[in-house]
Amino acid sequence: MSLRTAFDKETGVAVVTLDRPARHNAIDLETAGQLRTTWREFRSDDSVRAIVLTGAGDKAFCTGIDRDADVPQPGSPYSMDDPLLSVGPKANDLWKPVIAAVNGMACGGAFYLLGESEFVVAAEHATFFDPHTTYGMVSAYEAILMAQRMPLGEVARMSLMGTAERVSARRAYETGLVSELTSSEGLLVAATHAAEVIASYPAEPVQGTVRALWAAKEAARTQALAQAPHLIALGNLSPERQAGLFTGRGSGFRTR
Repeated sequence: MSLRTAFDKETGVAVVTLDRPARHNAIDLETAGQLRTTWREFRSDDSVRAIVLTGAGDKAFCTGIDRDADVPQPGSPYSMDDPLLSVGPKANDLWKPVIAAVNGMACGGAFYLLGESEFVVAAEHATFFDPHTTYGMVSAYEAILMAQRMPLGEVARMSLMGTAERVSARRAYETGLVSELTSSEGLLVAATHAAEVIASYPAEPVQGTVRALWAAKEAARTQALAQAPHLIALGNLSPERQAGLFTGRGSGFRTR
């Protein structure tokens, strides 16, 4: 299994761990399916009242889609299959609070998960970046989701600078993406403590509050996401040209 789930019956808190550390917790098709199944199971399990989402190891929370994943695309230019569109809790109609605990890199498709979490706790060594433009791809879903959580200028810089910059945990905290900074050792403790506090409250008001918070930006978010597949279809380079950029780029970057 590439996804681990632990549940404490006494506190009502489930911890979901992306467990592919050798691949920096990148999401392959199996993991995507497991995430969808897990969120749907939590919907109907009243004993689960709050969730912590994290990644195995201390190098990465998640680095998005696994580059080795084979995702066949329909021939029509009006259709696109993106397995990450359905990996988040809100995409699966789960309105229980989800706290993301970020330990290391969070980049690209990781924002599908961060963008559908209630808030983010990060270890001090965590970094955030979006590699799409570097490799000839449009950052559409990722940029839209982060624009709901960060000042527009900060999202623009992160999206456009690609792999040349990584946003430090401290900068992410200053701009509002991260709500709490911790040591690497204290990350899961801090996120779980917050989840336990929330889980101790009556479930119906908590879930209603979650739904109200998302309703505040839902119309603008839905309209923006509807444009995303068209922007990607128009702006992405061909897979062959993307592959050339992946093999031809260096690994240098600055952290800010």
